Amino acid sequence: MDRASLAQWLARLETLHPNPIDLGLERVAAVARALALLPVGVPVATVAGTNGKGSTVAVLEAVLSQAGLRTGVYTSPHLLRFNERIRVGGVEAGDEEIIAAFEAIDAARGDTSLTYFEFATLAALVVFRDRVVDVLVLEVGLGGRLDAVNIVDPTVAVITRIDLDHQSWLGTDRASIAREKAGIVRRGAPVVIGDPDPPASLLAGAREAGAAPIVCLGRDFRVEQVSGQWRGVLVNRDGRSRTLPTQPAGPLLPANVCAALQAAELLGCEFSDEQLGEALSRARPRGRCERRQWAGREYVLDVAHNPAAVNNLVEMLNASICKGKTIALFSVMNDKDIPAMIRAAAGCFSAWFVADQANNPRAARGGDVAALLRAEGQARVSQSRNLRQAFRRAQAVMAEGDRLVVFGSFYTVAEILPLLDRDRERFTGGTARE
Repeated sequence: MDRASLAQWLARLETLHPNPIDLGLERVAAVARALALLPVGVPVATVAGTNGKGSTVAVLEAVLSQAGLRTGVYTSPHLLRFNERIRVGGVEAGDEEIIAAFEAIDAARGDTSLTYFEFATLAALVVFRDRVVDVLVLEVGLGGRLDAVNIVDPTVAVITRIDLDHQSWLGTDRASIAREKAGIVRRGAPVVIGDPDPPASLLAGAREAGAAPIVCLGRDFRVEQVSGQWRGVLVNRDGRSRTLPTQPAGPLLPANVCAALQAAELLGCEFSDEQLGEALSRARPRGRCERRQWAGREYVLDVAHNPAAVNNLVEMLNASICKGKTIALFSVMNDKDIPAMIRAAAGCFSAWFVADQANNPRAARGGDVAALLRAEGQARVSQSRNLRQAFRRAQAVMAEGDRLVVFGSFYTVAEILPLLDRDRERFTGGTARE
C-alpha cells in the first residue's frame, strides 16, 4: 500500500473525532505519555490570549533565534499550508517528518480518539523532540486551561490582550475568558501579562496558581511613546530594568512586541540592541497588518476576526497615510459579532466588498453581511458570488493612491494572499514577497 500523503492525512484527521473541538487534556496527555513526549526537557514559552498571540510568537521566535537558540515554534491556524504550524530554526517542517509524526501518534493512540488540533499539537512535539531544539514557543489554540498545548508545562507563560471571542466555549465576558487563559500558568513560573487593562480574574487566577513573578504591562514593564515612535522598558528577575532602543511605528503593536521581549528576558535569553533590531526587522507574521504595494496602490491584509482586533486594525490604518480612498474586502465567520466588527470600522472605509465562501460552511453569507452593513449605515456595498470576484471588483475601482484592506478571518486572507502574490509577480517580473 502506498504511503498516505500529508493532504490525505489531514483529510483523515478531520474525520477521526466526532467533534472538531473537544476541550480537555486527558486524552491528548495520555497519548503524549505513550509517546514519551513529556516532560519536554527544554525551556518553554506558552502564549495565550484573544488577540496578539501570533505577533507575540513571531517576535519571540525572532529574538530567541537572533540570540543563537534553535527554536521549535508551534502556531495555529495556518494560512496557506499546514506546515506553517510547525517550525524549527525558522524553517517549516517538511511533509515527510510531519507524516512520520502522524504515523507514530496513530500507532500510539490505540482506541483513543483525537481531534485535528490534538493530532497537530502532538505532531509538533514529536518533531521538536526528534530535531533536538533549545527552546519551545507554543501558541494556545483556544482558551488555555483545556487547550491541548497546556499538557506542556511552560517555563514562562505569556497572556496577551483579553477580549470577547469564542464565547460559546470560553464564557460570555472578559472575566470568564480571562480565567480560562490563566489556566496556562504554573506554580513558581513567571507569567507575563500583556493586557494593559487585565481583568481582575486574570490576576487572581495567576496568584491562585502560584505564578512567580506576575509581570504586568504598565506596572512592571512598559511601552513609552516618543515622538511618533516607541521604546520598551523591561524588567529582569532581579528587578533591574532595561530600556530598549527607540523603535519606529510598524505593523506590530508595541504592547505585543514588549510582551514577547519581556518573556525572552524571563527565559534568560540575552540579546543585544543590535540583535533586537535584526529580530524586529524579521518578525513579520503573515496576515497581520501585512502590506503590499505596487502600481501606486496599497494592499493591507489582516486576520482581524473580532471587534477588538478590528479596532487595532483601524488604529493602524488611521496612523498611516493614504493619499486616495480606503476600501474594504470583508468576509467573516457566522459565529462572530459581525455588527460590532462593522461598528469598530465605522468611518474607515468608503466602500465595502463582500462575498460568499461556498466551500466554507462556517462563513457568513455575503448577502447577510451586506444587509448588516447597510443596517449600520454603510451605503456603498458590493456583493459577489465568491472572494475572487469580490477582489477583482475591488481592484477595478482602485486608482493610484488607493488602499484595499482585506480582513475578517484567516480564511479570507488565505484566499486573497495567493492572488496578490501572483498579481505582483506578473507586475514586477520578480519574486512575490518583498
